[in-house]
Amino acid sequence: MFSEKEVKYLKSQRLARISTVSPEDLQPDVSPVGFDFDGEYFYVSGFNLPKTRKYKNVLKNNKVALVIDDLETIDPWAPRGIRIYGTADIVSRQGGYMDRAHPSSPPPSYIRIKPLQKWSWAIDEPIFMNGKFNVKKTEAR
Repeated sequence: MFSEKEVKYLKSQRLARISTVSPEDLQPDVSPVGFDFDGEYFYVSGFNLPKTRKYKNVLKNNKVALVIDDLETIDPWAPRGIRIYGTADIVSRQGGYMDRAHPSSPPPSYIRIKPLQKWSWAIDEPIFMNGKFNVKKTEAR
């Protein structure tokens, strides 16, 4: 699903934003998170994850969105990034970024995201082509 350049970009980044929705009140929630990417799944966590809204939302509604983006330069203005729609579940995992930040036992919990669709911009190709915003969309096979 991800090109070689996209994988390299994802592995160079440390922060993302995850969006979840509460099925009770349909309130969207977006949270900044650290993440790992193993080439197949994204893993996000946080301090005291089971008490967070994102964790509780995923238990009841497994549809999530994840955005990883940055500014390659500010002059000229050059945003780039990847947006993912996927499904999530909760897993325990050793060796992720939470272990490096705060070693603990038992293994910390993570929200594991399986990407189903993705949009990327300014990673494989220039952000503007022929005067139009250039976004590359891909769906999982």
